[in-house]
Amino acid sequence: MRKILILIIFLYILVLLQTSFLPYFYIFGLLPNLVLITVILINLFEKQQENLGIFSAFIGGFFLDIFSKGFLGINFIGFNILILLGIAIFIKFILKSYVR
Repeated sequence: MRKILILIIFLYILVLLQTSFLPYFYIFGLLPNLVLITVILINLFEKQQENLGIFSAFIGGFFLDIFSKGFLGINFIGFNILILLGIAIFIKFILKSYVR
């Protein structure tokens, strides 16, 4: 329960940082997606039995949907959730299938 609460607060801070502060600082002409990087790292380094990576993908996608103006003009709730959940499930599948 404590890990989940810390994860929610951490993702909330990352989304606020990404949507309010980072658009003014492009790195090589690109805007880094901190939530995507965090979700990928959590899914890569957690145990295969745990589902914290799937939960982090859902919460991070939800916060991105709420706070961002949308990707390519798409402004409906669930777009970022679906993308991050798909990435998290894909990583879980690859790790379960090919890594022991």
